[in-house]
Amino acid sequence: MTDQKTGKLLLLDTASLYFRAYFGVPESVKAPDGTPVNAVRGLLDFIARLVADHSPTDLVACMDADWRPQWRVDLIPSYKAHRVAEEVEDGGDVEEVPDTLSPQVPVIEAVLDALGVARVGVAGYEADDVIGTLATAAAGPVAIVTGDRDLFQLVDDARGVRVLYPRKGVGDCDVIDEAAIVERYGVRAGQYADFAALRGDPSDGLPGVKGIGEKTAAQLVSEYGDLAGVRAAAVDPFSRLTPARRRNIIAAADYLDVAPAVVAVAKDVPLPAFAPALPRTPASPAALDALATRWGLGGSLSRLVGTLAARG
Repeated sequence: MTDQKTGKLLLLDTASLYFRAYFGVPESVKAPDGTPVNAVRGLLDFIARLVADHSPTDLVACMDADWRPQWRVDLIPSYKAHRVAEEVEDGGDVEEVPDTLSPQVPVIEAVLDALGVARVGVAGYEADDVIGTLATAAAGPVAIVTGDRDLFQLVDDARGVRVLYPRKGVGDCDVIDEAAIVERYGVRAGQYADFAALRGDPSDGLPGVKGIGEKTAAQLVSEYGDLAGVRAAAVDPFSRLTPARRRNIIAAADYLDVAPAVVAVAKDVPLPAFAPALPRTPASPAALDALATRWGLGGSLSRLVGTLAARG
């Protein structure tokens, strides 16, 4: 389903969007020196389209200051382990990113800063956690733009928190509200994190519980209310769980003890001071002009600047 004018505060899962732009825009889109800028220009086009379609007053580009926080790794060592390209001296990890995407990220950051678009990342936290904190604190409607289903746990009809889940580009998004989550997964938004912990997620290195896939996880969480209820049923000899399912849940006790803390989006990140208001004119016109020339940002940047200026 689609919607217009979804929220006044637009929260961007920035890495999710620039990865999507990188793979959606040909690498033949290059700067004058031949450096690919497909992710940069694609992201600028995405933001222009989102602003035009949803008319936000505030917009925050949420960043992964730490894509694999140590506190999550301490709980589940396999968390995103398959994405590690190399370990660095300070004990952190470098994420495996396409060679021609990595150099574009600093350009994206510089362009957002020159435009005056708020860009927020916090050491020790992922963009998801920044989004969770901002969405929880917001007084008005919120639209979260992401290709990450983990953020479905933040959906809240009563508070007007929705997820815009892109299907193609960002012009064709599913608007995820509580009814959409129930329709897709058979669980409520408030149950989504427990459902995800049971199911696991190979893309994040979360093993889940042996023998429990998406449908079974949904059925269990729906029947027993939450993960605590499912675990209580596993040790209750009178529950309706099959012997095999009971054994598997009990055997996964160590994982289930910590998985909720890893899967849950943080909502109390200490955020820096920033101005979320979406600018009508660039914050640093000279810097923006220099970036446009250096990187050949052409129509993509012009369209975004024009879209920002034309907002009613």
